[in-house]
Amino acid sequence: MTTSEITKKSRFSLKALFSKPAQPYADPYLGGILLGVVLFLAFFITGNGLGASGTISRFAVFIEDLVASSHVNRVPYLLKMAGGDKNPLDDWIVFITLGTLIGGFVSGVIHGRAKLETTKGPNISNQKRWVLAFSAGILFAFGARMARGCTSGQALSGGASLSSGSWVVMFAIFGGAYGLAYFMRKLWN
Repeated sequence: MTTSEITKKSRFSLKALFSKPAQPYADPYLGGILLGVVLFLAFFITGNGLGASGTISRFAVFIEDLVASSHVNRVPYLLKMAGGDKNPLDDWIVFITLGTLIGGFVSGVIHGRAKLETTKGPNISNQKRWVLAFSAGILFAFGARMARGCTSGQALSGGASLSSGSWVVMFAIFGGAYGLAYFMRKLWN
């Protein structure tokens, strides 16, 4: 093999990275067991469970502290996260969320599932799908802050610690999703 052939084979190709054939999904029981192990390790190592919605608040407070630090210094809720020498991004939940995003992306690349595509049914346009997804994400983030946690924080961490409020929130989230799915299914058929 010549040097140019070795160089061609060893070059990093972004197109090749994202065009791998998709591998089958992992066994859901194994996934559940692994998720339980990760949840246990999160409690053991950080003293906290899993969660993600708090990261949104911390990023918002970080930006607010840059733009209007005097406002942050007057609001007790914001002072718990920022103000003075406190950095709102210096918290366990930010690192768990970033690790989840990076780990999910790496797993998608390794298993051939990382693709730039819009998953949708035949009865909805790409634009409408993105508007609905973005709007739903905003509503869910707002609801997660009102409920003091998202499905990760409430259902996984709260459910594992047998918090009755977390079980109520979890059933409300899944019940609401099933109720709304009835009206949205025509877009996917």
